[in-house]
Amino acid sequence: MSRHHPPSTINCLRYVLIALGLLWFGLDGHAAKIGEMSDTTVLEQAGRFFTFQDPAVRYALLGSMLLGICCGVMGSFIVVRKLALVGDALSHAVLPGVALGFLWNTSKDPVAIFIGATIAGLIGTAAVGAIKHTTKLKEDAALGLVLAAFFSVGICMVTMIQRLPTGNKSGVDKFLFGQAAALGANDVKLMAIITVVTLLVIGLFYKQFLVTSFDAGFARVTGVPVQVMHYTLMLMLAFAVVIALQAVGVVLVSAMLITPAAAAYLLTDRLHRMLILAAIFGMASGAAGAFMSFLGPSLPTGPFMVLGGSAVFGAAFLFAPQHGVIMRWWRRRSRSLRVQRENTLKSIYHVLEARDFKPEGVTAKELAEKRRETLEDILGQLRELRRHDLATLQDDEQTVFLTPDGWQRACAIVRNHRLWELYLTNAAQVAADHVHEDAEKIEHVLGEDVVRQLEKRLNYATHDPHGKLIPGEADMLRGSAPSERITDAVGYGKRT
Repeated sequence: MSRHHPPSTINCLRYVLIALGLLWFGLDGHAAKIGEMSDTTVLEQAGRFFTFQDPAVRYALLGSMLLGICCGVMGSFIVVRKLALVGDALSHAVLPGVALGFLWNTSKDPVAIFIGATIAGLIGTAAVGAIKHTTKLKEDAALGLVLAAFFSVGICMVTMIQRLPTGNKSGVDKFLFGQAAALGANDVKLMAIITVVTLLVIGLFYKQFLVTSFDAGFARVTGVPVQVMHYTLMLMLAFAVVIALQAVGVVLVSAMLITPAAAAYLLTDRLHRMLILAAIFGMASGAAGAFMSFLGPSLPTGPFMVLGGSAVFGAAFLFAPQHGVIMRWWRRRSRSLRVQRENTLKSIYHVLEARDFKPEGVTAKELAEKRRETLEDILGQLRELRRHDLATLQDDEQTVFLTPDGWQRACAIVRNHRLWELYLTNAAQVAADHVHEDAEKIEHVLGEDVVRQLEKRLNYATHDPHGKLIPGEADMLRGSAPSERITDAVGYGKRT
């Protein structure tokens, strides 16, 4: 899976800012907390939460976890298909459907609102496709138009509902910013049904969704109904958006689609693992939002859910084993230090080679002259070799002796360098005085298998293009600098 998805990262940052804004400006006006206790401490509230004795806590926790699972799974397909903006547009496009669902029987009927919101979301998706295919506008422009138009219509309709005689008590305004405390038994049942249906559809048609997500052309050639799978995915995405509305609201529902999936995307290269991780992250975010909302007065659930997911994304962004920023920096730093150690070992080998490996110790002064560095820098490098058990220091750290491991690594680096120089001059017809710089880079990354192939292709040559002896297997196995060197019939350097 490609790793270049800046829109997902930017969206995650945007959702964090929106959630923080809602926490800062909208604590009292838009989203009530799950529990309304005010005479208890935070620890007492936390203990009460884990007893699950309050029905509001049970419904809010279960509903938040269900929507986290559903949004995490569907968000994974949104992220890998690079459709993050589609989820954002769809979440805003459903608001007119929510209002129509309420007007159907002037009550907050979960089924009526679900049907109305789903239909509105699908109409919005179809409108994006129509604009894209019948005009010169790109998809992002079409998404922006639909998002703005549908959301504006939805706001107008919600305002009209609020002006009805029973409008202030309708609770339809809670769909804007979310209120998990308003979840009831019927809402949770609907969430459970949609989540189960989503997981069943994904499980039954996983291979088809997989191939259409990464190579629609290949899927079409193999007979997979690409358009059917796409619209099925959009339908389930609409389901996921609608069931999340009441908990996190129109403004933040796309955050629950993108953030857990984006975090999972940074941790694995396999879609099935990504789905599992995204579901777990979504569920954990939902549980964290419900818990944090219960701890204090007027703390909203939705923003805390988004902040919980964003915290997971932040941890993955920094510490993911392969793609985390800090881990990449650490690998680069470790690689740089390893190359520096190997270059020091190579220089020690060259000093020993220049005097026919007699004696086996190399002074820091000799090494400083060889590397054209200060004595202080050389002493630091020698201490680094000692720290990795590649060398020992004597005479007040002024003389270095290679350990068996240090000697083997020094021989290996010199061997890699000289084999590559010989390969370039023989196979690529590069002049002998132009191969050194390339060999300096490649010597640190050549694997043992490649080295074996080079030796075989070069007929186990004993000398590089400059006439210097190439260390062989026998040199490395002896484990220390030789007192004498001879060359056997095969061409490996030996020590006696």
